[in-house]
Amino acid sequence: QVQLVESGGGLVQAGGSLRLSCTASGRTFSSYVMAWFRQAPGKEREFVAAVSWSGAGTYYADSVKGRFTISRDNAKNALYLQMNSLKPEDTAVYYCAARAGYRVYDRDYEYAYWGQGTQVTVSS
Repeated sequence: QVQLVESGGGLVQAGGSLRLSCTASGRTFSSYVMAWFRQAPGKEREFVAAVSWSGAGTYYADSVKGRFTISRDNAKNALYLQMNSLKPEDTAVYYCAARAGYRVYDRDYEYAYWGQGTQVTVSS
């Protein structure tokens, strides 16, 4: 089992940058596929990005491709999301998620472990 805690959210102007972090408990972090999802008010939770257990494979939603970068540091049990060129439509609560195993999915129901979320607000 793994527990996840996100940090790094905040208020930023359009065009700005933020870096989200997710710290995981436990000693088997490297055996989990990790992902970021987000949920805007009144909308369903959506996939943002995912990274394979080794960090070699990264996957992005089309809406963030070229602007966001997902990465992980298995030695630190940490997951990151570097967000550049932020837009008002990126405003949402961002969640860190984990699934045991090695297959990467973009569907939220495939992920068993979730953080509490961190708010990102992008002003125009």
